Amino acid sequence: MLILALDTSSAAGSAAIVRDGVLAIERQGDGTRTHGERLPLELMALLDEAGASLADVDGFAVVTGPGSFTGLRVGIATIQGLALARSRRVAPVSAFEALTFLSKAPISRLRADAACNAVWIDAHRREVFATLYGTDGRTILAPPTALSPDATIEAWMGSMETGARIRFIGDGAIRYADVIRAHLGDRAILPDATPPLAGAAGMIAASDPGRAVVPHALVPLYVRRSDAELARDRAGVPRVGQPER
Repeated sequence: MLILALDTSSAAGSAAIVRDGVLAIERQGDGTRTHGERLPLELMALLDEAGASLADVDGFAVVTGPGSFTGLRVGIATIQGLALARSRRVAPVSAFEALTFLSKAPISRLRADAACNAVWIDAHRREVFATLYGTDGRTILAPPTALSPDATIEAWMGSMETGARIRFIGDGAIRYADVIRAHLGDRAILPDATPPLAGAAGMIAASDPGRAVVPHALVPLYVRRSDAELARDRAGVPRVGQPER
């Protein structure tokens, strides 16, 4: 079973090949070039490196967000096209799920001390896409939001066990580490780096074949509205189907 996985939620993004449930290759992209410039040739180069072709791919996986709106659209469209060409299904994986999957790797002896796992993704505009999971990495203690770092922690206070440690993961936790420490002090377990997500997406897809859907059923996870939509509202431009005031 060979799965080709793609993440375009960030500028660099990543691509990976999972073969028979084992991560075979994972490569981060060139963040100085757009995904539109690099895909799908980047994926073809990855398959070539693995000694495989598109005909060998049994299934696909793609990170559906949240993240860069344009990047997500390009990545999902690329995977949809490849999957349609080969009549294959695609496993949608959120960036929250991928990061939580990676947080369960034995990279910190403090991991067992954490009562919950906080995923923070830099949403720009001084906001983070965030959600709070239980220690099992599946139970959602606080649903996804797009708020300022301070507002995120304040909104979570009722969901976090008093005095318990919280493990953070994601580039938002790195960028706003000072805010997290100011609120939580030593209770916060902070990450040193942000790992690529494509490999995690491929592994999740391999472990849960039932999540795969037909290509046209893929839906991006945006969490908040795009800058273009917000700018349109500020300018008073009516939405399609919405009467002018």
